[in-house]
Amino acid sequence: MNSIYQNIQTSVSKGEQLLAVLIDPDKMEIDNVPSFISKLNGSKTTHVFVGGSTVNEKVTDILVEEIKKHTNTPIVLFPGDTNQITDKADAILFLSLISGRNPEYLIGKHVKAVSKLKDTSLEIISTGYILIESGKETAVERVTRTKPLCQDNIQNIVDTAKAGEFLGMKLIYLEAGSGALNSVSQDIIASVKAQVNIPLIVGGGIRTEKQLEQAYADGANMVVIGTAFEENESFFEYI
Repeated sequence: MNSIYQNIQTSVSKGEQLLAVLIDPDKMEIDNVPSFISKLNGSKTTHVFVGGSTVNEKVTDILVEEIKKHTNTPIVLFPGDTNQITDKADAILFLSLISGRNPEYLIGKHVKAVSKLKDTSLEIISTGYILIESGKETAVERVTRTKPLCQDNIQNIVDTAKAGEFLGMKLIYLEAGSGALNSVSQDIIASVKAQVNIPLIVGGGIRTEKQLEQAYADGANMVVIGTAFEENESFFEYI
């Protein structure tokens, strides 16, 4: 398989819209994987993200192995902790929570992950992860013990994203969080996109076709949808 990151860059340069479906191992029953992935294969989904804020040991490994049986779509780990690392996936977003100031999620977890990653075949993609206030406390906020950035302070969000780029991150991920009441605003997406020169991912709170298309129009190169499919698999009909 070609480099997933290189393929993302190529798609961005062509103006293509990328769509990742996020599957939470804690919320997906193994028996439901074949039918879910069948619908996914019939959509315009370009990537499968797998991960959650709190997942038990080995659950991710088992889920990724099952997903692999039913699709050739690239599987990218979106891990909430080191126990979600499995070399059965194709790549991992090496997430640094640059919106927070908890050292464990800026660098601590990453150091602990090295022993698992150094001999793996996973493509490691460094990603600046920015949690944006969404109208409710999210699992990410609870687990990481960090506060999201306020949607009203757009300059702070832009500067945080640019700092991630300066630090050498390959992707910037604007996240409102699972089950977010409010998605990342149009102004935030557009402002960040205008200032960063690396691919921009946006996720959280996107539940309608209109919101999806608006995120692309505002500058998102990849949109991540999770809760919409958890609540209603018929959302695949719109994509």
